[in-house]
Amino acid sequence: MKYQMIVLDLDGTLTNAKKEITPKTKTALMKAQQMGVRVVLASGRPTYGITPLADELEIGKYGGFIMSFNGGKITDWSNHEVLFEQKLNEELVPQIYQKARNAGMHILTYQGEGIAATNKNDQYVQHEAFINKMPVEQYDDFLRQIKYPINKCLVVGDPIPLHELELHMAKEMEGKISVYRSADFFLECVPLGIDKAQSLERLITKLGIKRENIIACGDGYNDLSMIKYAGLGVAMANAAEEVKQSADYVTLSNEEDGVAHVVEKFITNIVK
Repeated sequence: MKYQMIVLDLDGTLTNAKKEITPKTKTALMKAQQMGVRVVLASGRPTYGITPLADELEIGKYGGFIMSFNGGKITDWSNHEVLFEQKLNEELVPQIYQKARNAGMHILTYQGEGIAATNKNDQYVQHEAFINKMPVEQYDDFLRQIKYPINKCLVVGDPIPLHELELHMAKEMEGKISVYRSADFFLECVPLGIDKAQSLERLITKLGIKRENIIACGDGYNDLSMIKYAGLGVAMANAAEEVKQSADYVTLSNEEDGVAHVVEKFITNIVK
């Protein structure tokens, strides 16, 4: 099978614990791009938080794309043209905010090149800032201070109560927004129907690429849809068990250059 595209989640997949691309993984992806394979970076991160990695891999030079906000926005990185974008209905934001606060959780969104949060010192808010290399601003009057449009809200909290909130919000706001966890402590609140697989389908339809010719790699629950959709769905060794069970192939962990292993096995054929 000749693969034409590799779609990569970032945190827990492309990057290691330091949120860096290792030299081995970078070398493998550069070789794949030189062979004509397009790289798509697909993440719950805002576009600004993906930009440094996109530029490091030079995906714009090789016809690559950024799918940010879990697929809520698709950008052609060769010319920075936005091919698709769906914004969160601002009338629903107060409901999301209230449900989060009632559950004792903090909430954040993205404003320009920064993060706006109800508690900038919260450990999970700080982790999101670390992931994206973005500064955090405290919004004590969150609903009045945020400027629209926004692409998503992120509710953060301890895993067990956050999962309970996920189930509650999925039921209470069914048909209005999509909610799912991108990590045990991150609950994504995005426009209805937004997920990585649907946005990937939009992209490949435009490019004339078949799903059979795509590799998708991920580790989280929000990667499940694209792993199931792609011709070759790959889970990292560090992925959740449900994700691994849904994958066609399980590679090494993100600390062991799992993405490089996939490229070398299925694209450059360096390893068997």
